[in-house]
Amino acid sequence: MNYPKFFDEVEKIITYDELAQFLGVNDDGIIDFSYADVVKTAGHSCATVAGAYLTALYGLKALYPKGYPKRGEIKVEIQKTPTQNNAGVVGCVLSNITGATTDYGFGGIPTGKFNRRDLLFYGADIECDVKFTRLDTKRSVGVNYRPGKIVNPMAILKSAIFPDATEEDKRSFPKRFQEMVKTVLENGDKVIEVIEY
Repeated sequence: MNYPKFFDEVEKIITYDELAQFLGVNDDGIIDFSYADVVKTAGHSCATVAGAYLTALYGLKALYPKGYPKRGEIKVEIQKTPTQNNAGVVGCVLSNITGATTDYGFGGIPTGKFNRRDLLFYGADIECDVKFTRLDTKRSVGVNYRPGKIVNPMAILKSAIFPDATEEDKRSFPKRFQEMVKTVLENGDKVIEVIEY
């Protein structure tokens, strides 16, 4: 797949998945996710997808200050419903990275271990955009994503679709849009707020 070079410059998220190790996916259970990986999951690259990736990157680092995040052992709560501001896209990205699902994921082996269902919740009663909770320690962190601090995605989109958009506006739109995404990803410390509970 061809994609902008900056995708490869974004820090990877490295997780440990005991299920992957158990089933022989690899011998150490380590699964890494790149920004390109979540773009494939979402089917596109935008400020929402970038924000979901950064939410996971910063949130999981805070949740697991030592060692790798344990995929399949993290509860994910999203304040908005799936159709509010494309929160469903956020959930899709976070599900891919954490393994958490609503009711559609892997139900576990016969002993009940490795269940991935009922770990992802929308419309959660939380005071942040996303909340991650470790199932082992019950420790939680909250994350807020505010891209408006540095970019205006809607203004770029409108510049290409409004009736007065010029041919040059339309031609340059894809590059300008991905430059905006690049700016978001390069400024995670400005657009992401992590709340320790």
